[in-house]
Amino acid sequence: MITKPIGIIRTPFKTKENMPIQSVGAMDREGSVEIYEEFVEGLKGLDGFSHIYLLFEFHKSDGYNLLAKPFLDDEMKGVFATRAPRRPNGIGLSIVRLISVDKNILKIGGVDMLDGTPLLDIKPYVSKFDAIENTSGGWLKDKMHKAEKHRSDDRFS
Repeated sequence: MITKPIGIIRTPFKTKENMPIQSVGAMDREGSVEIYEEFVEGLKGLDGFSHIYLLFEFHKSDGYNLLAKPFLDDEMKGVFATRAPRRPNGIGLSIVRLISVDKNILKIGGVDMLDGTPLLDIKPYVSKFDAIENTSGGWLKDKMHKAEKHRSDDRFS
């Protein structure tokens, strides 16, 4: 699989230390996405959505571990049961608030990625399709509320 970035994500987070671990912990943080000129036409119609998915590359993560100690737990879990950045394909996913679209610049809210992150794709968030009711949170069931205030540390550096 060969991927080609379609843009770059700009955020206030210059280092991995002490940044939000999920967008729910960064609701007041804004950033922007610069879409490369050759992909601008693909933004047509996006401005009517309140939220979008950003798929991006964990460009500062080297290698991967199949077991990881996630930020919200003290026990090792399989990497596919976590959102840890050290993954076999290094692909991240965040739902962010779409504030505005101005030519090739998207202003976004709820950013939880590093400044300079390569953007791989954008998809609109559609609650009718994407909000699934009666789900199970697995091992995170009683820990999800901690994500709003929890910040990263050096465990994935």
